[in-house]
Amino acid sequence: MSTVTETVDVEVPARTAYNQWTQFEEFPHFMEGVEEVVQLDDRRNHWTTKIAGVRREFDTEIVDQLPDERIAWRTISGDIRQMGMVRFQPLDESRTRVELVMDVEAGGMAEKAADSMGIIDRRVKGDMQRFKDYIERRARESGAWRGRIKPEDV
Repeated sequence: MSTVTETVDVEVPARTAYNQWTQFEEFPHFMEGVEEVVQLDDRRNHWTTKIAGVRREFDTEIVDQLPDERIAWRTISGDIRQMGMVRFQPLDESRTRVELVMDVEAGGMAEKAADSMGIIDRRVKGDMQRFKDYIERRARESGAWRGRIKPEDV
């Protein structure tokens, strides 16, 4: 299992960055290789990805969500095994540090090769930069979900 960490400072308040991140169906706009995310309910999302020509589908479950602070998830189905957390740290009233930490277990041959060549790290770095560009260009979130999910509720 590989751990990927990436941090980006965005020129929007923490609330705006957090609210946009809760709009999972918007992820294909800034995440390379993500074709579709369907929000099944408050906790679960169904993902369709295509990386290096290989299509994968899997479900994730949010295991901890605290508005304006963090969202943690894990996969619950499919060939991809991952868990992660994104944190939102206000730097001041108009800037936020967004930190993403993911543990990824490469499933198939293509994923293992991508992991060994550092492609996953580069992809996450690019995704975070594209998130920065996406939210700063908009200057406001496209929606929000402000609910609380506690680990003991999962």
